[in-house]
Amino acid sequence: MLQRTHIYRAVIVWMAVFLTATGLYGAQVNGADFEKEVYVSQKRLTLRGLSLLRYLVVIKAYAGAFYLEQGLPPDRALENVTRQLVLHYFHAIPAEDFATATTTMIEKNVTPEQFARLAPLIDRMNALYRNVSPGDRYTATYISESGTELALNGQALGTVPGADFSRAFFSIWIGENPIDKGFRNDLLKGITP
Repeated sequence: MLQRTHIYRAVIVWMAVFLTATGLYGAQVNGADFEKEVYVSQKRLTLRGLSLLRYLVVIKAYAGAFYLEQGLPPDRALENVTRQLVLHYFHAIPAEDFATATTTMIEKNVTPEQFARLAPLIDRMNALYRNVSPGDRYTATYISESGTELALNGQALGTVPGADFSRAFFSIWIGENPIDKGFRNDLLKGITP
C-alpha cells in the first residue's frame, strides 16, 4: 500500500511539472506570464496575441497580452466588443509619462474634431495613472455597458465611459497609428494552439 501511495504521488508531481512546462495554464513573453483566457463580465476572452515592446531597439519596455472573444477576427477588435489588454512593465515609469503618451497617441489616431470631443475623457483616464515599478501590470478592459476600466496589479483605479473613447484608447496599441506596428501585429495575429 505504501509503494502504491509513492507511485500516485510521483504521477501527480510528474503531471504538474508536465502541464506547467507545456504552458497549458498560460503563455510567456520575456519572462512575463499571462493567462490563456480570462473572464470579463461573464464572458470568456481568449489570448489573441503576445508581444514585447522595445524602446530604442534594445531596451525592453513592456510585454503585452491582448484578449478577445474566441473567433472574433482582428479587424473587429476595436468595435463595441469586450476586450482586454495586459501590460507587464520591466522598468519604473512615472504616471506623468503615461498621461503624456496617452494624449499624444490618441491624438495620432483620431481626427481633430474627435480629439476635442474626447479631451475630457482623456483627462479622466490620465488622472487614473500611477507610477509603476518593474513587475507592475496595467490592465485595460472594455465592457460596453460600463466603459474602459484601468487596473494596476489587479486593483481597479477607475472607469472611463464610452465606446468612442475606448476605440481611441485601444488604438494606442492596436489602431492604425499604434505605438509600434510590430507590437500591434503580434497582439492581433492570434495564438496557434
